[in-house]
Amino acid sequence: MSRTTFFEVEVLDAKTKEQLCFLDKVDPHSTIGDIKSLFYKSYPQWYPARQALRLDPKGKSLRDEEVLQNLPVGTTATMYFEDLGPQLGWTTVFFAEYIGALLTYLLFFFRVPYIYSHTQAFTSSPHSVVTLACVCHTFHYMKRLMETIFVHRFSHGTMPLRTIVKNCAYYWGFSAWLAYYINHPLYTPPSYGELQVKYALFTFAICEMGNLSIHMSLSNHRVDASGFRLRRFPMPTKNPFTWLFFFVSCPNYTYKVGAWVSFTVMTQCLPVAIYTLFGFIQMTIWAKGKHKAYIREFKDYPSVRMAIIPLIL
Repeated sequence: MSRTTFFEVEVLDAKTKEQLCFLDKVDPHSTIGDIKSLFYKSYPQWYPARQALRLDPKGKSLRDEEVLQNLPVGTTATMYFEDLGPQLGWTTVFFAEYIGALLTYLLFFFRVPYIYSHTQAFTSSPHSVVTLACVCHTFHYMKRLMETIFVHRFSHGTMPLRTIVKNCAYYWGFSAWLAYYINHPLYTPPSYGELQVKYALFTFAICEMGNLSIHMSLSNHRVDASGFRLRRFPMPTKNPFTWLFFFVSCPNYTYKVGAWVSFTVMTQCLPVAIYTLFGFIQMTIWAKGKHKAYIREFKDYPSVRMAIIPLIL
């Protein structure tokens, strides 16, 4: 009967190299998450979500699921600790971003006092496209809130508190900018009238349904019937909206960009176009990162797939 060889784990401060903790007789099958829990017992102010552990002071943070005996270390492992700062759960983050953007837009739609002239307070626009734009904007963020509650499975449990301030400023600020011009008393409807609005509305609805379908597909493909997390790349299902997986790695971003392009055409508003452009740039960065990760991890990944735009990008 073989004896279990226990590990010793030394935790140093990544900046000062000062020893913070020495863990003796650590089971070799322990995960990084287990080590973070042991470290937390010595330093209660640094709960596991605040901790980043690395094998090199400037290296990549170890994932919680990584196993100690599988790491490139001997029986005495040295890890470097960094405090990530206060953390918030992703659900809280998304609620703050989306509810703020939703309510900010409605303030302008209902023309609360001090936004426009006092004679325009609590009046409504005579243009039907303004009301339709509010319905679409509200639907978009209500959908995202419902997805946060019922659909999304987050691979990382938290986000730094400082990041939520930046994200909320982005969502709330752009929402206010869009809403100010779309709901302004001097707003003029699109050049091609109802025809332009109707086609844009149809495309918007298709893209929103496609985005929801992709999110549901991604949520389902990551776990099996017993709830065990699977490592596999997403594939199309019987749902036609998921067939975009044949051509791109991140069709959820493709549909999202399509929805905002449609909203831009519907409102014919420059701030909406600028917001759409910024969103497209950011989503392209995310999509290309995910695309490269799929190629790196899966040798049989379909070569025809692009990151976000079929056959182009």
